[in-house]
Amino acid sequence: MTTAENVAVIIEKFQPMILEEWLKDLKSKLVRVDSSNELHLRQQCTQFLKLFTQASKGGKLDDIEAREWDEMRLFLSEISQARAKQGSTPSETALFVFSIKQPLFTRLRSEMSQNAEALAEATWSISTLLDKLGLFTVEVYQKSRDQIIVRQQHELLELSTPVVKLWQNVLALPLIGTLDSNRTQVVMESLLQKIIDTGAAIAIIDITGVPTVDTLVAQHLLKTVAAARLMGADCIISGIRPQIAQTIVHLGVNLEDVTTKATLADAFLIALERTGSTIAQSHGAH
Repeated sequence: MTTAENVAVIIEKFQPMILEEWLKDLKSKLVRVDSSNELHLRQQCTQFLKLFTQASKGGKLDDIEAREWDEMRLFLSEISQARAKQGSTPSETALFVFSIKQPLFTRLRSEMSQNAEALAEATWSISTLLDKLGLFTVEVYQKSRDQIIVRQQHELLELSTPVVKLWQNVLALPLIGTLDSNRTQVVMESLLQKIIDTGAAIAIIDITGVPTVDTLVAQHLLKTVAAARLMGADCIISGIRPQIAQTIVHLGVNLEDVTTKATLADAFLIALERTGSTIAQSHGAH
């Protein structure tokens, strides 16, 4: 009988005891384990032992990428992704696998004590295998966390670049904070989509909340203006403060064909004039 087959037989024989000892160790090390979590954890541990036994019967203990371990990798991927979403740490995620070592090795020693060479081989093979599976959970966890962070950053960018309809055919895009390449892409996408949705003829890009304007920021603004024009909307840039005007001149950025205004209110009046709209002030009430 091979080492892998021996391990499979031992796990099947002592599964209830291995399961209870494993659960006890996990509960002592994990932070959040209430009654409902404990039931879910028991189900996960039971499924792990089942898949571990099935894969071991295939005789491959040195390669978790082998076909025999496909179901195990899928199972651990689902656990790792779920724990990444729940806010667990990488250590807590890997602990799920590493904590089975002690109860499993205890059974190996009791069953294979008469054959020191076979025991050493089994212990080394299983230890190495569990290390690989534990590291696999960390890798999946990290990828999941990275995806969550990227998605959250994108959502924050969308929230920080609202395109609002000021008037019939007039949109406004108030920018606050640093304008980098990633944010510029979101700005362009949001503005162009709103132009398509509303058929607006004028878009006011207000940079009052942009702390500094360098060559890169100016280029991003020009790209946004050019993209809007291709969609049939003209752009007005408002929020040009004295220091920003000086910086733009110093940088040699050409904004001659772009209408600029000091305030959003001034830009709005120009937009109304271009769209043929007027606002009448009521003098009836004092």
